[in-house]
Amino acid sequence: MKQDWNPLEGIMVERCCVLSMRAHSSSPASSFLIRSFTDPLPCSVFAFRASWSADDWIDDDPFPASSFGEAAVDNSLFPSLRSLGNDVPALVNLAFLRSFQRILAEGRLHAEVHRVVAEKKQIVFTGHSFGGAMSVLATIWLLEQCVKFDNNSQVIPFCLTFGSPLVGDGVFCHSLHREGWSRCFFHFVMPLDIIPRILLTPLASCKEELQAILHLACPKYLYFSLDVIGNSQLVAFFYSTILRNALLLSCHRACLAMGCANPFFGSLSAFVKLSPYRPFGTYCFFTRKGRLVNFKNSDAILHLLFYCLQLNPEQELAEVAYGSLKEHLQYDTKVKEYLEVQYFVDVDYLERIPLSINDTLSNDRQVFGVNFEDLDLNVEARLRLRAAGELEKQKQKNQENFDAKYCKIQEALRCLNDYRVTCEIRGLGYYDTFKLQQDPEDFNANVKRLELAGLWDEILEMLRRYDLPDSFESRAEWVRLGTTYRQIVEPLDIANYYRHSKNEDTGPYIANGRPKRYRCVQRWYEQSRRMAAGLSSESCFWAMVEDLCTDANNNRPYEDVRDKVLELERKVLRWMTNDKLGKDVLFHNSTFAIWWKALPEHHKSESCIASLMSKG
Repeated sequence: MKQDWNPLEGIMVERCCVLSMRAHSSSPASSFLIRSFTDPLPCSVFAFRASWSADDWIDDDPFPASSFGEAAVDNSLFPSLRSLGNDVPALVNLAFLRSFQRILAEGRLHAEVHRVVAEKKQIVFTGHSFGGAMSVLATIWLLEQCVKFDNNSQVIPFCLTFGSPLVGDGVFCHSLHREGWSRCFFHFVMPLDIIPRILLTPLASCKEELQAILHLACPKYLYFSLDVIGNSQLVAFFYSTILRNALLLSCHRACLAMGCANPFFGSLSAFVKLSPYRPFGTYCFFTRKGRLVNFKNSDAILHLLFYCLQLNPEQELAEVAYGSLKEHLQYDTKVKEYLEVQYFVDVDYLERIPLSINDTLSNDRQVFGVNFEDLDLNVEARLRLRAAGELEKQKQKNQENFDAKYCKIQEALRCLNDYRVTCEIRGLGYYDTFKLQQDPEDFNANVKRLELAGLWDEILEMLRRYDLPDSFESRAEWVRLGTTYRQIVEPLDIANYYRHSKNEDTGPYIANGRPKRYRCVQRWYEQSRRMAAGLSSESCFWAMVEDLCTDANNNRPYEDVRDKVLELERKVLRWMTNDKLGKDVLFHNSTFAIWWKALPEHHKSESCIASLMSKG
């Protein structure tokens, strides 16, 4: 997919902002507006309507019973939103997910998007407040569709949100980075706007208060005053609650980034439930001078969501809380100011942020082109931003360390591949020769197997802790290496497993004995090819054979295992056709051939692999 256009250039930001605000006054039956433009290039903008009902922000469904309202993402809609290393789905706000599912069920979104795609126009999804959350899910939905049909010629969609709440958790953020989709999202945030921070607090316990706040934030109350509200204490309480929860989360993330060993912070999450939601994409923060400062680091954005809310000593809490609601409705004004200035800055080198404006070694305006004082960042805030940058830098170093071991892994795999060729020449086959362990070459192969297991387990542990860049698992060279490793080495693990009769104590290899490293690299490959889970399981072939051999040794009747036999034969035919299995599988004295020849004659005569077996 191509990205030939920067949505921050030109007047597209203003157009999206105006349409997002205009969508609020659209018909309740209409979930979004559509407008087409011809410059700076042919495009269609989908602007989603906001919702001021608490039911659309926090779901009453008690499963899962979470005070933050998160739930596992719909895998049928968003198959890419999961962690490959930890094999867990992303979590999203359940109310947002169900609202988007209802929009899809209407059918209009799918039809309109299909029309615009057919016209080869750029698609931009946008929304203000709740509408921003809908535009985020719509963008990911379309990205999934483009990838599903391998539509590389399609220009990627963009998403511009204004005052949007957070949508998903850390896995959600990680997945978008891994797929390279984070670059499609731009979130505009006013310094004091409370709505982008609202999901940092447990809303399930204060749904009535949330409804009152949303009612006050509705555009038709734009010109209300504190006197008219008559409930300034509620607004102040809600603001302080969000501020307190944002502080706890910021402290927790900062301690993790700084490697704090204080046991208090290690047990904090066991006693205090912290929000699972995390920012992703590019966050464009407005400064007091009408400029935009752009951040991409998720932890840095999380810290800014807290620190930009800080009160000045002379300000009253109620006044600031009220101002935060009014600021939520002033994006169109700020966007016009931005267009007049035409000035925005990307902050990439967080570890170089100076701790003081008087830092003569690295003045922030010289380094970044912006004065961080415009964001009211104190020394503590700057320190946390630097820690977030250092953490990302450390992840890059970890990746470089493994890249340095890449050739070592390749060399070990070459040795094992040579061993496999030698086994075939000897006439017994790779799997069966290793299982017997009769020659010194078999012992050397086992040493290589164990060395590689240590290296890959080290990678897996890094992935489990998210200590590698999010993009690591999608790097083509590592996906290829992981696939080669699985195809060459896993048969040896299976041989070792059944040679020592581990199945008698632990159970079948696939269900109970398969190491996580093989499951992980298999998911890498399947995700890269957009394959359904389990379709690339040829490296487990010998485990399937061994399980059927066990059934035969236990005198299980053919009728009881007939379905398993037919399924294996269909897989063998497909894998042999696609060169996924070696020719040694068909050797007349292989474990597979001996097992197959013992099947009933009527089955063998009608088998889909009968011709293959006759060649063996």
